[in-house]
Amino acid sequence: MGGRRTNLGLLWCTMLAIATGIGAFIVGTESGGWVVIAHGVVALAIVILTPWKTVIISRGMGRQRSGRALSVSLTALVAGTLVSGIALVSGVIDSVGPLTTMQVHVGLGVATLVATLVHLALRPTPHRRTDLERRNLLRSGGLLAGAGMLWLAIEGTLDMASAPGGKRRFTGSHEISAPWDIPATQWINDRVQHLDADGHVVGIGSNAWAVIDLDAGEEIEATLDCTGGWYTTQLWSGIRVDRTIDTKAGRSLVVRSTTGYWRRFPVEQAASLWLVTRVAGEPLPDGNGGPVRLVAPGRRGYWWVKWVSSIEIDDRPSWWQPPLPLA
Repeated sequence: MGGRRTNLGLLWCTMLAIATGIGAFIVGTESGGWVVIAHGVVALAIVILTPWKTVIISRGMGRQRSGRALSVSLTALVAGTLVSGIALVSGVIDSVGPLTTMQVHVGLGVATLVATLVHLALRPTPHRRTDLERRNLLRSGGLLAGAGMLWLAIEGTLDMASAPGGKRRFTGSHEISAPWDIPATQWINDRVQHLDADGHVVGIGSNAWAVIDLDAGEEIEATLDCTGGWYTTQLWSGIRVDRTIDTKAGRSLVVRSTTGYWRRFPVEQAASLWLVTRVAGEPLPDGNGGPVRLVAPGRRGYWWVKWVSSIEIDDRPSWWQPPLPLA
């Protein structure tokens, strides 16, 4: 494969990998699981292109030109992102020092995006009309088909070997069974809160609810699927949100945490949201959002607001928020 076609292929695969990686964070229902599969396939397409890119790099290293350090750095970042992704999928490595494997993978992915944009600015590769010729489109299709077959082979191998990666959820997350093993994870810069359950109140509309009032004993089995790469299905206990607030007064519900973190939901979904005070029959631990957290079945973990301080009715639409929290 020619050097220019290889570089274009790697560029598009890298951008698709980043786009589907972001999509994999957002996916919460099984119907969207194709995004996670696509993420794996385009990542393997990069692996397939590696031998050709290695030849290009070898030739480039023999010439004196600016930007060599950036090219080497970008190559290392892509390799690190792929390796951490494979480790994450296989389930054999949970952490690297103080960081989870998912944190390493995402961090390297973000760094790869930045380095790619800088690389494109310094060495642009303009597209040509011939790039869309039938022959080149067939090559691209063949590359993706080969990557898809490799993905199926890897998934089959993990399943037959009874490896941890063979039991992943459609989001790619690994199961945690015991409620006491649930990690105390937060979004970006949040910190675990240590609140007094007896003195904590949640402002819902114009009313203030004590924790004991929210501990209504209504149970729901729901799956918390964290973007940290794990999921757990537990029996949660508390009260359904629509029992606590007038849902005819606005268009959306804004659920806020004592940390300032918040998420917005369609008001008509209040009947499928829960304020819970217990998990598996026991009071919520601090690290799991105690004394009160939100349970939002069918949504990823960053929707499950911890340490809830208030729920507000708002006239803004539910989409009036970043697709992923910014802090």
